[in-house]
Amino acid sequence: MSVRIDIAGLRPERVAVVPSPLAELGMALHALSEPGHHPALQGWVTAVTARLDCHLADRMCEADFLWRTAFSDLFLPYAGLPGGIALPGRTLAEELDLLDKLSDEQFVDAALEFSCALPYSTPGPGPLSDAVLRRRALEVAAARGPRQARFGERLLADPPRIRSWLRQFLQDCDEAFFAEIWSRLRHQLAADARHKTELLRRKGLAEALAAVSPAVALDEAAGRITVDKLGEGRTATADGGLLLVPTSLGRPHLMVLHRYGWQPVLHYPVGSSEPASPPTVEQLTLRMTALSHPVRMRLCRSLARSAFTTGELTRMHGMTAPEISRHLGALKKAGLVTTRRRGRYVLHQLDVAMVARLGSDFLEALLR
Repeated sequence: MSVRIDIAGLRPERVAVVPSPLAELGMALHALSEPGHHPALQGWVTAVTARLDCHLADRMCEADFLWRTAFSDLFLPYAGLPGGIALPGRTLAEELDLLDKLSDEQFVDAALEFSCALPYSTPGPGPLSDAVLRRRALEVAAARGPRQARFGERLLADPPRIRSWLRQFLQDCDEAFFAEIWSRLRHQLAADARHKTELLRRKGLAEALAAVSPAVALDEAAGRITVDKLGEGRTATADGGLLLVPTSLGRPHLMVLHRYGWQPVLHYPVGSSEPASPPTVEQLTLRMTALSHPVRMRLCRSLARSAFTTGELTRMHGMTAPEISRHLGALKKAGLVTTRRRGRYVLHQLDVAMVARLGSDFLEALLR
């Protein structure tokens, strides 16, 4: 399993390494919503949460599927602009202006990426024009909770209003906590971008990608970049370019934007990771036995990002409900998956902290 980027004909000058304040704000929101993914940021998350205005915290929950369930491509809006060569802005304000340039269709499709109901790396209709996709997206939003259901309804009914809401929300986050941390992080990210750019200039794309992550490999003969992930996707630079965007808050996530018609983006972490505590022999035996099946590993990847119902998992993985239930049962018996009820929905989610005890390598493979 991997994500492949076809770079046939890609000119060296069309490869850029550029920090993105909007992408980093997206990772900050993700870390605040899913602190279990980022144990190294626990101190920062605790400090921000303690002083966060309650009204802003409520708004953060309202649309959290943009940064909790999936890292929405809305935080990389330059990739969706025509031509495939736009770059991130130097400031958050500049990038919010780029976000405003996306069409309503692009905005809604990217916002509803969490639903797994929309075409991503292939062309297809969107929920603004397809009633079936609209209904499925709203069903998945309802499973997240009543706030998310209402947000999804408003998004589909009045995209301009939600676009205005999101811009104001991101500006308020900048004032409340992001401007402070960005003032520190931007220097590290700029230094990393300069280093990767120098590698590109002096040693070529293969060396630069190797410095991004061992999970990224270039096959120059085939004209293809392969990113080793527990997921599949394919995209191409075509006549556009390739963007490498560093993040200080994103570890262990190594993300690839491979949305159809958008410029490919590698969003990669910089800095060092912290080792995970080893499990006991008994825990290791039980849990590794449960994870010995490749389907369960794929289920873990989905459940690491959000809670899902059995029905959602059957659609996502193309399996029957009894098959999914059997695999979920093995994972729950090993203590790797938790279950909770929300109204008429039963939601399953990976216990990220428990999985972390298996080792950071396995957890990073699930989350990247």
